[in-house]
Amino acid sequence: MDNGGMPQTSPAIKWWLLAFASIAIFGNYYVYDAIAPLAEQLSRELGFTDMQIGSLNSIYSLPNIVLVLVGGLLVDRFGTGRVAFFTATLCFAGAVISASTGDYVTMTIGRLLYGIGSETFLIALTVAIGLRFTRHAVGLAMALNLSIGRLGSYAADLSPVWAGGLYEQGWQPPMILASALAGLSVLGAAACWWLDKYQPVHIAPVADPTHGTERFHWRDIAKFDRSFWYITALNVLFYSVIFPFRSTFAIKYFQHAHDKTLEQASLINSYVFLAAIFLTPLFGYLADRFGRRGLQMVLGSLLLPLSFIGLMSENWGAWLTTGMLGVSFSLVPAILWPSVVKLVSKDQLGTAYGLMFMAQAIGLSLANIIAGALNDAFGASVENPAGYGPMLVFFAAVASSALIFAIALWRRESGPHGHGLEEPR
Repeated sequence: MDNGGMPQTSPAIKWWLLAFASIAIFGNYYVYDAIAPLAEQLSRELGFTDMQIGSLNSIYSLPNIVLVLVGGLLVDRFGTGRVAFFTATLCFAGAVISASTGDYVTMTIGRLLYGIGSETFLIALTVAIGLRFTRHAVGLAMALNLSIGRLGSYAADLSPVWAGGLYEQGWQPPMILASALAGLSVLGAAACWWLDKYQPVHIAPVADPTHGTERFHWRDIAKFDRSFWYITALNVLFYSVIFPFRSTFAIKYFQHAHDKTLEQASLINSYVFLAAIFLTPLFGYLADRFGRRGLQMVLGSLLLPLSFIGLMSENWGAWLTTGMLGVSFSLVPAILWPSVVKLVSKDQLGTAYGLMFMAQAIGLSLANIIAGALNDAFGASVENPAGYGPMLVFFAAVASSALIFAIALWRRESGPHGHGLEEPR
């Protein structure tokens, strides 16, 4: 059977790999999103400012501005399983350090260590799935994996509900719970490494003469197609909007601006990834089956700014706007990430994803800092909910710019220089 030039692997092995990778990503995503439910508590119990709370997620992205590209090269050099295991272990160590004390500097060091490992860990899992699954099924496979990751984020959002007793004991027990789930991630990554040893992926030369298997050189980055750069820009803009909002400030915002309890605000925020859990595999299947990836991104890029406009309006329900965010964000792992497999030779996948995640880290780091600074500058609080307005305007403006790149991707892929992103299977 033709698999689009990708290496053959047994059906059982690839599905086991997907299962273990999903366990690993569940724990990893939970750790990242453990901050948002605690934001108000960190402010009240430890005296953290919004700038400091934002920096706990910003510091996650900061090292990856440089290291994530190196991580992609390491994946290409040492293999997906080995890199996934060691970076998952690094993430676990960071989570434990963050949970060990309420000292801001120590907690920041832990989040920094977690960030150093996490993005390379995600690259390793993404490349592992891209190598095991054919190009005709890779969208669905990556979407399923990311859906389980979103389930981890959803569990973190709802942790004040199902683990409310831990929150009643203070900020630390919920962080210890996140550390335990980081340990689960290590076990899933270890299983992926074992599968790599049991049935390694052998990358054979491809027929396309423009994509040889020679050693990678830095100048090769300039040869990546324009569509790859459009996808990278879209990925950066989507992440710079959604994660700094929902994973850092959203729950605190709903508590202060919409007069919600912690449990109610967490439930509203969970709708973003609740929608993504179900819609990401659906969009992945539709993209694999019918194509039209660029067009789908145009539609998703329209929903993104509308979500923040809705939050600024008294007439839009919070559940509707967060649900719209979830629909829009579902397209990133279902459309953008699998499309890279069609644009880059398989021996350079790690480098390509590393470059994409490096740019993403820059956007995430800056957006978290800017949003926190805006909240502090305009006195956003329960006494001054209007102070959150500039943050929402900032996110709406960044979201609007994504539409430009979505249209550019759609036009290029619909023309003679396309790579089949708009074509059906």
